[in-house]
Amino acid sequence: MTGAALRRQPPAGPVVFDCDGVLLDTEAAWTRAYTSLFARHRTPFGARQRQALLGRSLDAVGWLLEEFLDQPGHADQLAAQALRLARAELRHGAKLLPGAADLVSDLRGHRPLGVASNAARRHLLGLLKDAGLADAFEVIVGGDDVQRPKPAPDLYLEACRHLDADPAATIAIEDSPAGARSARTAGLYVIAIATAPQAILDADLLATSLATTSIRTALRLPPTPP
Repeated sequence: MTGAALRRQPPAGPVVFDCDGVLLDTEAAWTRAYTSLFARHRTPFGARQRQALLGRSLDAVGWLLEEFLDQPGHADQLAAQALRLARAELRHGAKLLPGAADLVSDLRGHRPLGVASNAARRHLLGLLKDAGLADAFEVIVGGDDVQRPKPAPDLYLEACRHLDADPAATIAIEDSPAGARSARTAGLYVIAIATAPQAILDADLLATSLATTSIRTALRLPPTPP
């Protein structure tokens, strides 16, 4: 799916956001963490590795790092190292991405809002609180709240359950292939933020940021004033 064309009309129900790379700029911190970890193992960290790790659960990150760094049997340790490095990068919080504050503010009170992220719930809540967004969401679901993280549908199904919403009437906003597949499998309408040209995103609508007019139109909001 490319451009701003619509596969189907977006529903008028709740909106569930991913966090990393959609609301908050945490991806840069994770990229620096992975770059540092790969350097310790004298292995280059490139676009292929970054794309594979994007949006993955911590368990999946460990398995991928085990393969990329040729460290069989060390998945848990590598994932823990990556998490420590990323948290060090994020110790002062994460910046809101373009359009995030306006979009959440404009939707608040008009539609039920949620967050569904592979990040652990405690870590997720901390990031959202630091950004001043935690109170905007009726539901916040972390990767440790379900048995199977993204790309399985469990996180979005759990968010819809807490919102008392039909998945078919709910919109997900994602940025990773794993996240888009999770929302699609759960039956949600999928809006994807395409930040990596090589990413293949299964979405009903593609845009470059939350500030894009096509997203606001799909959500039945007026354009942001210039």
